[in-house]
Amino acid sequence: MLLQYAIWGAWLPLLWSYLLNVRKFTASEIGSAFAVGALGAVIAPFIAGQIADRYFNTEKFLGVSHIIGGVLVFQLASIESLRAFLLFSFIYSLVYSPTLSLTNSISLHHVDRDRDFAKIRLWGTVGWIAVGLGIGQWLLHQHTPSTGTEAEIASSQFIGMADAFRLSGVLGVLMGLYCFTLPATPPTKGKSKNATIEALREVRMQPLLVLFLLAVPLSCIHQFYFVHAAGFLGAYQRAAGEDEFTRVVNSIFGVGGGGLMTIGQMSEIAVLALIPLAAVRWSRKSLLAIGVAAYGVRMLLFSHAPQIGAALGVSQLAVLIPAIALHGLCFGCFIFVSFMIVDEETTDDVRASAQSLFNLVIIGIGMIVGSLIAGQVSDWASSGGAMDYSKLFSVPMYASLACFVALALFYDGKAGVRAHSAR
Repeated sequence: MLLQYAIWGAWLPLLWSYLLNVRKFTASEIGSAFAVGALGAVIAPFIAGQIADRYFNTEKFLGVSHIIGGVLVFQLASIESLRAFLLFSFIYSLVYSPTLSLTNSISLHHVDRDRDFAKIRLWGTVGWIAVGLGIGQWLLHQHTPSTGTEAEIASSQFIGMADAFRLSGVLGVLMGLYCFTLPATPPTKGKSKNATIEALREVRMQPLLVLFLLAVPLSCIHQFYFVHAAGFLGAYQRAAGEDEFTRVVNSIFGVGGGGLMTIGQMSEIAVLALIPLAAVRWSRKSLLAIGVAAYGVRMLLFSHAPQIGAALGVSQLAVLIPAIALHGLCFGCFIFVSFMIVDEETTDDVRASAQSLFNLVIIGIGMIVGSLIAGQVSDWASSGGAMDYSKLFSVPMYASLACFVALALFYDGKAGVRAHSAR
């Protein structure tokens, strides 16, 4: 888990800033780059889930996929044209995307879901934090000139972000080699040869149907955050001026925004550590509601940071840090709990495919639609080359509110428990 998410966390938070400022792609082109990179997650359930559920040991599939993926992502550091970047991103997504759900699947196959899975999955968060802080410090100490204008310093930092792809490539190869040491996880014979079709039949029932439908807009909001947060936060970090608080924050988290975003992963560790306790005391619906509410509050703070900071008499960055920390509740209480629900509401022989289908929604459809929306909203919120972040983040804020209402009205967790017990 540590390596799985370090591979992704090395470059994802910085991708928008890198493509905008180094490769000079437009907002719409960058949205397309994010979207194309998510297409693999759409195709993955019909390939990876089927192979792992029916034909091929999961640990061997993971090993081969990560070695190939490591070689591919390393190349993204040197690709300059939009067409080539889109092509390599698509091929890489075909290889890497399936591994996200299959690491969940192989873990759940060998451990107790409620007792052990959260403790294992939190190491993915540790991996994301480690590379985020590492890249942030690398940019601060290796790509931040001691003299120069703010624009010159920013340019040097943006160029240095290419190193994130190189680090991801090295980690990918290491992960691939390690996967061959994982416990043997052979395929399972099912009712039909096509595990995905069986999984689709089970997804049509409550509460999975509502969960899958809600996951589409919420994954768009999730992606919106990862597209724009690093650039948004990085701008505050570069404009430290005489602000001692910001200088202290930069010394700890580095610059570029990616390191600062690891505060969200730190809170994620705390939330995941508490999930086993919360899961036996609170209903699944209550946990999901906390996660959805956290999405909305985070975007509220992002959208109105200047006004809130002025009202409280504190630095705007002091307002944004608690907003970043809400990522733990967003991920832990919605996405992580959703994976638990998918696992407990599906039968043994299709769980890998069901996990891949849910991965299709949050990593595939959600990332594609969310990336395209993020690009379009960015164009809408920009005026004269300047970004109006209040307008930018108000869109996902209101969308989160709508999702909260829909969850309260339509999610029926009791129906799922009855269906699961009947099976």
